[in-house]
Amino acid sequence: MAPRSSTKDKILDVAEGLFAEYGFNDTSLRTITSKANVNLASVNYHFGDKKTLVRAVLNRYLEAFMPAVHDALINLNLRDEYSMADVFESLRGPLRALNDIRPNGTSRFMLLIGRGYTDVQGHLRWFITTRYDDVLSLFIESVMKANPNLTRETLFWRLHFTLGTCVFTMASSQALAEIAENDFGNKVDAKTVVDQIIPYLAAGVAAQ
Repeated sequence: MAPRSSTKDKILDVAEGLFAEYGFNDTSLRTITSKANVNLASVNYHFGDKKTLVRAVLNRYLEAFMPAVHDALINLNLRDEYSMADVFESLRGPLRALNDIRPNGTSRFMLLIGRGYTDVQGHLRWFITTRYDDVLSLFIESVMKANPNLTRETLFWRLHFTLGTCVFTMASSQALAEIAENDFGNKVDAKTVVDQIIPYLAAGVAAQ
């Protein structure tokens, strides 16, 4: 019999691949158990239900990404002044470091987050906003410091427009990469997407 940790990791690895390819809604526990060659009792033992499994898959990235973002923003706030571009640049290093967590971790994480929103996984949004509230609050504070003339109402709209842009880009990242490569002849990876989206988001949030 395989060690419990090995079985748990196998379930997570298989579930992550299927969730990324087919989405959360269209991936059943039966499909996961069949591809992982484990029984449903193993999934129930380690995770309890599908929602917990979804959160566990994302949290393998979030538990590395969120503390890194927190540290980057703390360092940024040691400066007296900084721009909105600087705030978004604080995300670049933590995103890139996800490639050390899993192969193509940056791309996979972006795709999974996009799936979480397009598949209307409300429990996942609840999990992120409650578990990592301190990081999200620090991000908002940093945005306000970079844009002191923004009202809370304007910030509300701009951050939601930012979220919408990110979700569409992340959920459609594979298709967008193929279209861009076909039209412009340049291979597109996660770094390319981040390079394109950071100045766009920074300009939008900071617009007068």
